[in-house]
Amino acid sequence: MAFLGDFGAFALHNAPMDPIALQEALSKRLNRLKFADPVDRIYNPLEYARASSEMYLDRYFRPGVEALWLGMNPGPWGMAQTGIPFGEIAAARDWLGLQGPVGKPKNEHPKRPIQGYDCPRSEVSGRRVWNWAQSRYSKPGAFFDQFFVWNYCPLVFMEASGKNRTPDKLPAEERNRLFKLCDQSLRDLVDLLQPERIIGVGRFATDRAKVALKDAELPIHTVLHPSPANPMANRGWAEQAEKQLKAMGIRLPAR
Repeated sequence: MAFLGDFGAFALHNAPMDPIALQEALSKRLNRLKFADPVDRIYNPLEYARASSEMYLDRYFRPGVEALWLGMNPGPWGMAQTGIPFGEIAAARDWLGLQGPVGKPKNEHPKRPIQGYDCPRSEVSGRRVWNWAQSRYSKPGAFFDQFFVWNYCPLVFMEASGKNRTPDKLPAEERNRLFKLCDQSLRDLVDLLQPERIIGVGRFATDRAKVALKDAELPIHTVLHPSPANPMANRGWAEQAEKQLKAMGIRLPAR
């Protein structure tokens, strides 16, 4: 059994007044959850990459954006390394200008080492998202004036083999406890961010946003997930995503 502490009883909703406090509260609540086999290890980059993730929030969280981009959970070579959503190493370091100290998870898997910004691997999903943003926006600040990027769940789940297990593949009881916390955190984030709409990156994120924000009067859309495991994304993800964004009525700057 992968163990992050005793779930116990605690107040679910005590909305923090800033995004860093919100993120810290979510991290602490998630650390009380238990997960059984086949989940063997859990990484929480909000802990061991806290400096980097807080730098991202401090620099780029801007209330009143046109849209919140919502991902699923960290990839092993992206946010798991940097603490930044879709946080591909080169993009996070060289374009976003983010680089903080990164420690180690409490129970590191030998096949999934955390090397922070020294990680030699590149996460394709993150590279596609940020390379597209860089091609359209002169500076990252211009992108974040219009959008903010966040992951619904900040935890990485691994089986004993090191294989990634996504949150939707967890048993129902574990999934429901996890989703309850992540749903509330998303509602708190939206209260702070005040976006005009939500853009789910892939179907999972879109579906979770529709559940968590069912009482909010916000349009919720979908863009194609950039994962290489998605065959459609391998046929020109940026071009397809742009068509979807324009169909939503979102205006993009000229190249």
